[in-house]
Amino acid sequence: MKALVIHGPQDLRIEEQTINKPCENEVQVAIATGGICGSDLHYYNHGGFGSVRLKEPMILGHEVAGYVQALGTAVKGLKEGDLVAISPSRPCFDCGYCREAMHNHCENMRFYGSAMPWPHIQGAFRQQINVLESQCELANGLSSGEAAMAEPFAVVLHATRRAGDLLGKRVLVTGCGPIGALSIIAARRAGAAEIVATDLEANALAFATAVGADRTINVQREPDALTTYSEGKGYFDILYECSGAAPALTAGIAALRPRGVILQLGLGGDMTLPMMQITAKELSLKGSFRFHTEFATAISLMRSKLVEMKPLITHTLSMEAADEAFKIANDRSVAMKVHIAFNQQ
Repeated sequence: MKALVIHGPQDLRIEEQTINKPCENEVQVAIATGGICGSDLHYYNHGGFGSVRLKEPMILGHEVAGYVQALGTAVKGLKEGDLVAISPSRPCFDCGYCREAMHNHCENMRFYGSAMPWPHIQGAFRQQINVLESQCELANGLSSGEAAMAEPFAVVLHATRRAGDLLGKRVLVTGCGPIGALSIIAARRAGAAEIVATDLEANALAFATAVGADRTINVQREPDALTTYSEGKGYFDILYECSGAAPALTAGIAALRPRGVILQLGLGGDMTLPMMQITAKELSLKGSFRFHTEFATAISLMRSKLVEMKPLITHTLSMEAADEAFKIANDRSVAMKVHIAFNQQ
């Protein structure tokens, strides 16, 4: 079978890999669709991010779905031909954090397509993969593209859980890439009364409107548009900061009302915080990292038709056109979520 292997910046290769029969508690899945994530782009563009660098060739990818093609002898809940979304999160279930049900902070996490550990954790951008049955969420009734959206949607569902009660709240979303757009969907589903979204790109803001934002602001064209929300100590209850940009965080904090909640999802490196405002307004700053139980919730919401993912999928290219797919994903003026098709079905 073939896999997409990154060797360094702009050096993405299709390589032959071997695959064994699944073990007794494993499922062999023919990957149908994989979504290009921001971390995949960092590896493709720069060979890593921050202090994390590629030290060996690595299979990319962690947003995947596919069809069951073989079952281990102990697998009972699935059958050949089932469509499954595959959770890339594989905690050890034995460390202190796992025992406290904080599985996303597992000390021995094996998360697909990550150069953080050594040896690197190989990813899921391949034609076949053996996974644990517990990693699979049944996704029959969805397209493989929709099922592959479970991973990024689980990320924002975890953030939404961290936010607390959103019923009737006013929400600001800064940064309207895939995570920002999915945050709008999640916040609306959780009962937000008003959602305002900001970005630098008109294309991203158009998607924000399409998925439910009440107002969008192009902060490149209207750099002072958020100022009116800062009057009277602020307006918004919740900030989803999805850009990883310090100016967006600073402007968002100014627009939050006292005892508002900041959810930091965007990872753009360390930032200087306006601590005087955070302290004086009694704001709560909450990080949000990955997910665990929310993966199953993401698929459940999709299968129940309570959320719609298809409008965010802008491009689907073949495995042979993977380089082109990454180039398109880099262009925020045309793309939202770019998918790669590994096996046609």
